[in-house]
Amino acid sequence: MFTEELKTFRRLGVRHLLLQMLNFASVITSGLMMWKGLGLITNSESPIVVVLSGSMEPAFYRGDLLFLTNPAHEQYHTGDITVYKVVGTEVPIVHRVLETHDVPRANSDEPDDQLILTKGDNNPVDDIDLYRGMDWLEKQHIVGKVRGFVPYIGYVTIAMNDFPQLKYALLGGLGLMALIQRE
Repeated sequence: MFTEELKTFRRLGVRHLLLQMLNFASVITSGLMMWKGLGLITNSESPIVVVLSGSMEPAFYRGDLLFLTNPAHEQYHTGDITVYKVVGTEVPIVHRVLETHDVPRANSDEPDDQLILTKGDNNPVDDIDLYRGMDWLEKQHIVGKVRGFVPYIGYVTIAMNDFPQLKYALLGGLGLMALIQRE
């Protein structure tokens, strides 16, 4: 079976191979443009995230896919579920707002600055220890507010992160399929 595919591959020629490579590159860049466009619309660097731990159970479980927005002038309230990222950490954290404090800006018509304290629903204590020396989160640390979710879809992402060979095999297979495809 593999020899038949190899013969087909040779028969296609260089021109067809280049065309397929350009089509594959077009699909990849279109996906990246859609991701960046969605980021601009939602005002979030990461408009879609996957829950990686059980700290928010029973609200969200590991593998749930979350949809985020981060409106520039919207204040956060107690009970909102946010995704935040502090300096020095790679993975954003999904937790609920436990407490907020508004700090008025001096001589400004802009909205007040906001200090935020969070906690995972399944955690016994608040997140101060996760803030890396800070007592409160600031708006700049917030990636977005959860607006919706799809359960368990994110397990594909978790599997690809846990088993990098799976990720490379899937990407390699997709690339090979794109090159061999006749249309």
